[in-house]
Amino acid sequence: MNQNLLDNISFDEQAQRIFDDIWANRPEEKQFLGQMLEKDRSLSVALPNLLLAFDLLVKGFAAGQTLFLCGNGGSSADCMHIAGELMKSFLLRRYLSADRKADFAGMAYGDVLAEHLESGLPCIVLGFNHALNSAILNDSGITAIQYAQELYVLGKKGDLLIGISTSGNALNVLHAVATAKVRGMTTIGLTGHHGGQLAQLVDLAIRVPETITPSIQEQHIAIYHTLCAMLESRFFSKNL
Repeated sequence: MNQNLLDNISFDEQAQRIFDDIWANRPEEKQFLGQMLEKDRSLSVALPNLLLAFDLLVKGFAAGQTLFLCGNGGSSADCMHIAGELMKSFLLRRYLSADRKADFAGMAYGDVLAEHLESGLPCIVLGFNHALNSAILNDSGITAIQYAQELYVLGKKGDLLIGISTSGNALNVLHAVATAKVRGMTTIGLTGHHGGQLAQLVDLAIRVPETITPSIQEQHIAIYHTLCAMLESRFFSKNL
């Protein structure tokens, strides 16, 4: 990474520690951060909290926790995109280890599954159980608690939630964040420059500098692609 890309970035102590480890010991992760900043230097303002979010996700996945995601419209599509990158190969093939392949020995279709299944990081995108959503709406008459209801049942202490809202004021995302806190989960918000209520409610907010929805979403893609690439490198580069 070009040192000039880091000019005028202010890190707190924890973010500096994470960055120093990446800079000194993890060249692939350093490369992904550099590529993001080379494409859009304005994202430097989000770098410290991106690093903190990365650290939270590494610790959560290493402990066997699940990442939940929620958003609306394009942000819901972004949630699916993130889950797609994390639950199977993104930039690296994630072949099963010999021990995991051995689990399929003697099973029906075991040879095919052992050869083609891949390792991944556990993610659940909220909002796609349409029967549940319609039941909640019919029974309660409240349109913004579907994510919260699903999360209240599925989430457990130590899990993580990423809520995505370009305005930071999507009520169903805010309800999900509040519910996650009650369940003892770690909450991360991905939002725009103003942050809205989401930035105030979550444990950690990644705020990109843009203010117009399409531009915010474009920067969100850059942020989460970088996070996904770094997570894949951290957990799966040893598979090569």
